[in-house]
Amino acid sequence: MDFAIIAAGEGSRLVQEGIATPKPLIIIQGTPLIERLIRIFLRNGVSSISVIVNEEMKEVQDFLKELRLPVPFHLHIRSTPSSMHSFYELSRYLENDRFCLTTVDPIFKEDEFSGYIQAFNNADRLDGLMAVTDFVDDEKPLYIKTDRDMRILGVEDRPPKPPQRRRCDVRMSLKGDGNECIYVSGGIYCLRRSGISVLEKAISEGISRMRNYQRRLVSEGLNLKAYPFSKIIDVDHADDIGKAEEFLS
Repeated sequence: MDFAIIAAGEGSRLVQEGIATPKPLIIIQGTPLIERLIRIFLRNGVSSISVIVNEEMKEVQDFLKELRLPVPFHLHIRSTPSSMHSFYELSRYLENDRFCLTTVDPIFKEDEFSGYIQAFNNADRLDGLMAVTDFVDDEKPLYIKTDRDMRILGVEDRPPKPPQRRRCDVRMSLKGDGNECIYVSGGIYCLRRSGISVLEKAISEGISRMRNYQRRLVSEGLNLKAYPFSKIIDVDHADDIGKAEEFLS
């Protein structure tokens, strides 16, 4: 499976809060965010790794150019208007039928990620398996509507009606009883080639933003399911660094 990382954002909220380190190089438990992801990929059956970095992040570019990895590594340097456009730039390197795409800043438990990758590899009839969590800690979360079998029915900017259970047992959801949970996107996407076909169509029609791309995946009728993580923390603010450290410790 190919793995890809979108690291082309500016990290403006972190800069405004006094964090001078570029987001991909922020240290969590002694390891830069982007290196942590790469190490996890290497332990989960990776065929190649591709990363997009914006043109201004010279420090990140230099860091990645020094890496020596046991699999093909593609560093793409380009500033883009959105993460969806960054995905489009990376798509040229995704040659296998299955790939996993993630932003640079999600913090998750590695054993859950390994279970996620294994579940996607074992799902022959799925076009995509999206990482979700019921842990909502974002200014503009993207809500994922699912049925009882965790099939994705919609992608919404607002939460559905309050469920009977606010917190969800991951094991319960994996058994197909997660329809009463409120899930948000975790920023990690396992897809097949059909997802790139939809991406190319979306780009040609002027669609922007990853959330609109995800909506297009649903409207095109792709077979998509959600895979629940107990918690995914995005490192968007200075205090998220401490939250991530505590979560992983």
